[in-house]
Amino acid sequence: MWPENSLEAFRRSLALGVDQLECDVHLSADGVPVVIHDPTLDRTTLGQGPVAMRSSNELQATRLRGSETDTVPRLSDLAALLAGTTARLQVEIKGTQTHDLLQRSLDVLDQAGIRDRCLIIAFDAGVAAAAQRAGGLADVIWLFGARHLREVGVDGAIATVRHHGFRFVETEIGALDEAAVAAFREAGLKVAAWGANDAAMLEKAFNLELDAVATDDPVLALRLRGA
Repeated sequence: MWPENSLEAFRRSLALGVDQLECDVHLSADGVPVVIHDPTLDRTTLGQGPVAMRSSNELQATRLRGSETDTVPRLSDLAALLAGTTARLQVEIKGTQTHDLLQRSLDVLDQAGIRDRCLIIAFDAGVAAAAQRAGGLADVIWLFGARHLREVGVDGAIATVRHHGFRFVETEIGALDEAAVAAFREAGLKVAAWGANDAAMLEKAFNLELDAVATDDPVLALRLRGA
């Protein structure tokens, strides 16, 4: 719909009345959390090479594909958009310097005064656990893909949850069914899914009565939810 991880996309989504925004963050060469999904610039921008090799100023001058004006935003730019709103923000900790990125991201959220409206989400269970220990957040979500769920099963995922004390899990919508959701619920967990990007997957997510659904099509999602 709009350029991925762009301020335009976040602004327009807020205008639609979404409950939450989700972004991905990496560290720039000068240690600034920047909002971009991939560790490299090639797919979503007109630049090339690793994000971690560019300063935050260089990234702010790197235009996003599909936009005439938007460039790679800083997390602080996105945090500023939430001022005066009630929307929550999910921040996915990506990259390799994950613990440093977590702390620097929390610092940005604190400076904006919105930590209590934010969720840290991460595939790395250690990072998710560190976010939980940091406290002050709306929640922390441990992410795992369909492949991981197939390999360890629901019981294996729940064992990891219990080890770290997680309260919220998220996986791909295609990996979930009623039995899996019921097992997670029985373990006292909230459950979310990503990848619900068409009507069939959104309807599935709503029928499973998940606690959160991540989608690339908020217009469709809100229309279906309203229906």
